[in-house]
Amino acid sequence: MRSMPSRDRLKEAALYLLNWRRKTVPWQMIERGDFNLRDTSSRRERIIDMLRRQGSVQVLTLSETFAVSTQTIRKDLEFLAKRGIATRSYGGALLNDRHGPHSEAALELKQQRHTDEKGMIGKLAASYINAGESVILDSGTTTFQIAANIDSDMEIVVVTNDFGILSELTRCEKLQLIMLGGSLRRKNMAFYGAQAEYAMKNILIDKLFLGVDGFHMEKGITTHFEPEASLNRMMCQAANEVIVVTDSSKFGRICLHKIADPIGITRLITDSNIPPEMASHLRSLGVDVVTIDRQEE
Repeated sequence: MRSMPSRDRLKEAALYLLNWRRKTVPWQMIERGDFNLRDTSSRRERIIDMLRRQGSVQVLTLSETFAVSTQTIRKDLEFLAKRGIATRSYGGALLNDRHGPHSEAALELKQQRHTDEKGMIGKLAASYINAGESVILDSGTTTFQIAANIDSDMEIVVVTNDFGILSELTRCEKLQLIMLGGSLRRKNMAFYGAQAEYAMKNILIDKLFLGVDGFHMEKGITTHFEPEASLNRMMCQAANEVIVVTDSSKFGRICLHKIADPIGITRLITDSNIPPEMASHLRSLGVDVVTIDRQEE
């Protein structure tokens, strides 16, 4: 006859069922009764598995998932970093795989990542566009979601270098659409180069919505492609307001080419998984940090 589970084990089961309902623990862990994740070795194995599946992890999320202190999670991440498995980042860690943690993904893969967050960020960001304004929509899968949420009857001016955004906004008959020229980079279906930069020299814009590949408090806002960084810097100079739109997976990442310092942006629109210390630091710099809840509709 099987013995009854102990009271402590029942409490652990209840905790993990609650976290599963919050979407922080996979159902497979509940099925196999894998509640004893306070054990250091088991917990670190699960963290490695999460890194491999997600590419990055956050201290606070891991603390809630495994029901341990943030100090314990930081020790876990330091342990993994010393063994070359992970790279510590602001508020979490990134997978240190053989391709490098910050290599640029293909457009098709980017379109499949963090789709819920990007959709909600895009919808919220579009609400900051007012009739009669001129805006730049930088290239990217998150800025595409802004374009998808622009009302078809809105009378605004949109400047972009992104082929997908251009195609999406052709449905808006009252919208004035300006496409920057240049050379097509097929990896992300956007245009860069001397022609695009020349066009930007004579443009003054109300708001820039900037997508990023990396956001680090000390190293700044970064991207993989040098011509993109160059064009983005010109976009920042042309805009009265610089609004960064990104999901929280980009926080702590450092790419090769710098666009701007965090102090140079007006607003950040992201999801609720931004590290609280980062949000506080940005607000102390005068940046308006706006977050969406993942369950928001």
